[in-house]
Amino acid sequence: MSDDEKLAPIIVIKKKVAHAAHHGGAWKVAYADFVTAMMALFIVLWLLSTSEKVQKAVGGYFNDPSGKGKMTGTTVVGSGENIALSKDDMEKLKEKLERAMKTLPKFKDLKDQIQMTITAEGLRIELMESAKGTFFESGSTHPSEAGKDILTKLSQEMGKLPNNIVIEGHTDSKPFSNNGVYTNWELSTDRANTARRFMEESGLRPDQVKQLRGFADQQLRKPLDPENPSNRRISLIVQYLKQPDSPPPADVKKEVAQVEKSSH
Repeated sequence: MSDDEKLAPIIVIKKKVAHAAHHGGAWKVAYADFVTAMMALFIVLWLLSTSEKVQKAVGGYFNDPSGKGKMTGTTVVGSGENIALSKDDMEKLKEKLERAMKTLPKFKDLKDQIQMTITAEGLRIELMESAKGTFFESGSTHPSEAGKDILTKLSQEMGKLPNNIVIEGHTDSKPFSNNGVYTNWELSTDRANTARRFMEESGLRPDQVKQLRGFADQQLRKPLDPENPSNRRISLIVQYLKQPDSPPPADVKKEVAQVEKSSH
């Protein structure tokens, strides 16, 4: 081998491998858009499953975000929804009272004698008697132990409400055999009044009961069976809250003032 061959340079060829370009943060933006869209979807699905009143209330918030409109706040104590409705949410109150009564040890024996319905006046709670007497001793104004238990529990729950209470007494058509001295009229009224006194001692506010009504046998639950024991009952009515009257417009006030001034 010649000296020139020994001194020839060694050439090393290196191949450059091209790497993918750097992505940056674009994927984060796309992921955030996806999460936002999913959240919006869940909100829409929730709204579709709620009542019409709640949907209108939520819509009212977006129309009046300042919170000064009629659809903000709440008029139902312990309702669990911070939304005011045009009337009290009686359905939720009904469910709350039912849950409270289920905690009573003897509720299973009483459940068939208790009926709750939502009426034009409010939530009506009927405590119906059985043939042997359930909430009152037979032919008497003295509440039974079961009657005291259920009235106490209802008083504790209803006493938390701002609503007014009406108490009614009803009897069946079987007349008393005492020469008419003490009739079904007296019995229905006295039972309603006894329930009032007991409930005020157990949790109702002194000014919460606004009316006592004694109907005797004039509003039978079963008109075709006037002596049926269920016609004998006490009815407790949780009335709707009355909305405050809005003040008259300024121009009306001005006209009234002018009329009063001209009349003097």
